[in-house]
Amino acid sequence: MTMAPRSPLHDPPRASPPRAAPTWAAALAGLSALLLTLVAVVWPPLANWDASVAVAAHEAAVGHPGATRVNRVLSDWVWDPWTMRAVAAAAVLWLWWRGTTRLAVAVGGACLAAALVQQLLKAAVGRERPEWPDPVDSAHFAAYPSGHAMTATVTCGLVVWVLHLSRVGRPVLVSAWTVAAVSVAGVGATRVWLGVHWPTDVLGGWLLGGLTVALAALVYDRAGTADRSVRPAPPGSAGGAGSGA
Repeated sequence: MTMAPRSPLHDPPRASPPRAAPTWAAALAGLSALLLTLVAVVWPPLANWDASVAVAAHEAAVGHPGATRVNRVLSDWVWDPWTMRAVAAAAVLWLWWRGTTRLAVAVGGACLAAALVQQLLKAAVGRERPEWPDPVDSAHFAAYPSGHAMTATVTCGLVVWVLHLSRVGRPVLVSAWTVAAVSVAGVGATRVWLGVHWPTDVLGGWLLGGLTVALAALVYDRAGTADRSVRPAPPGSAGGAGSGA
């Protein structure tokens, strides 16, 4: 009796990704470029809004040390970029083990590209982080974009995208969307609460992270919808009878 081969991930119908991915990529690219420009030229209305939100968040952080400790745990451990990268690495290994090599490469490549773009932009923009006489946390290097926010958005977005491609059940998909939304929003809130980022740093990280996921989906789709590294067994064969969908 032969062992059933691992079944490949099947992509959704062609009609969906080609329409959605270019639209999302174009919209997110435009918004990212606009925000980057406004931050680079220090547009007064945006700079004033940044400062007012940052001051209010810092005052709350100083006045609520218990909540601040929780935010530090969430920011430094639960949603830390290295935690997110570990999740992404696990996803790449799982995809590789499943035989969906091209999708594994797409996910891994998107994560590496995001890390590179993030560091290049930080160096190019050179934005100073907020400074406080009574800081509750510290961070180094330039502020824009937020690495925590961008890394979480890329990782969570890619995981949800892969689950869509794998056609998991609705409960799993809803749970994944919920965890992703809470993680992406939560990590951004912690960075502002801890006083190490301006709100627009976080917004920039979200936009660039979303753009990375959209571009990964677009490139993967344009390269061909089906991952050919593993094919299902022919109908009626011993292996085919036992293989999953």
